Amino acid sequence: MINVLDLTKRLIAMDTVNPPGNEYFAAKYVGGLLEENGFDVEHVPFEGKRIHVIAGKGFSETVLPIVFTGHFDTVPLGAEKWSVDPFGGEEKNGKLYGRGSSDMKSGVAAMVIAAINAFSLGSPEGGVRLVLTAGEELGCQGAKDLIKTYPRLGKASGIVVGEPTANIPAIGHKGGLYLNLSFSGVTAHSSMPHLGENAIYKAAKAISKIEQFDFEVEEDDLLGLPTVNVGKVFGGQNINSVPDYAEFTIDARTTTKVDHDKLLAKIKNELGKEVSIETLTDLIAVSTEEKDPFVQRVYNACGISENTPGYPKALPYLTDGSVLQGAYGGIPTVILGPGQPEMAHQTDEFCYIDKIEKVVEIYTNILLKKNAITQ
Repeated sequence: MINVLDLTKRLIAMDTVNPPGNEYFAAKYVGGLLEENGFDVEHVPFEGKRIHVIAGKGFSETVLPIVFTGHFDTVPLGAEKWSVDPFGGEEKNGKLYGRGSSDMKSGVAAMVIAAINAFSLGSPEGGVRLVLTAGEELGCQGAKDLIKTYPRLGKASGIVVGEPTANIPAIGHKGGLYLNLSFSGVTAHSSMPHLGENAIYKAAKAISKIEQFDFEVEEDDLLGLPTVNVGKVFGGQNINSVPDYAEFTIDARTTTKVDHDKLLAKIKNELGKEVSIETLTDLIAVSTEEKDPFVQRVYNACGISENTPGYPKALPYLTDGSVLQGAYGGIPTVILGPGQPEMAHQTDEFCYIDKIEKVVEIYTNILLKKNAITQ
């Protein structure tokens, strides 16, 4: 039986950079490993040869399973040169290096090994379902496609999302509404601007309004207040023409107090009829009550309590939990994985080896309803 460190290395060695994704071989390898250990496995098509893995074992008619979810794809390597082979899985000073080591091939490997181990150590009540996706990094498109096209996700009692948290469980994260806003004008020679209509001026006025934008919602106890940022601006073709086109992007990070449809309508109303708005990403916030029994089960497996400083805890980044929590009817969802959050998407990405090994124990404890072993 392959161990978690070797499985993580194998996954790192498979280039799944998105775009284009290339998750096929990683998904087939993991699916084959699960099949060898008695799991029912389906490879669900996404785009082209890209596939998801849906695997389950030990289901019951009376108790709902736990869902463990992660993704195979990674972000590109970036422009800066790596000091190690990004696909080499090199071990050095207690760290495992490589693209995806933290985000989140170590988490996927740990889920797979823990799910297999749990059935050799006991009988996970209700069983386990693994939902391992392609196409997460560019806005969870893979998970969105999955819930639209795959009718057999079933029901579940709780979700564990294996994104990087350094093995510290989080019970929520903000949602994201990404928009591209465009404006049209009339071109003219820049020496006669009165003959044209400057699209950049329109965009600039809109950006000023966004800077002062008021969501008009109360603070979320877990997630705080929503935020908005203009991240990219484009306009014009040359210095001596009145620009007839301009655009900019908005990244709104939202809470459970924000309805995305109402937010979009409010933005349109405040910016006026001349703006055209394209929705790039629409993911709702993830939030679970700290006192929920499933959260307490996870806390017990981690060896913490609700009174531990820093809990409840929310994360700044988006996950497939935004899609799957809703798809499973709003069930409790915890984000918990071995990766270092600050190493996600970084050059020379690494994960601490002891955290990878430890999270296998934590995931197994969750499945078997065991408390962490105290030293």
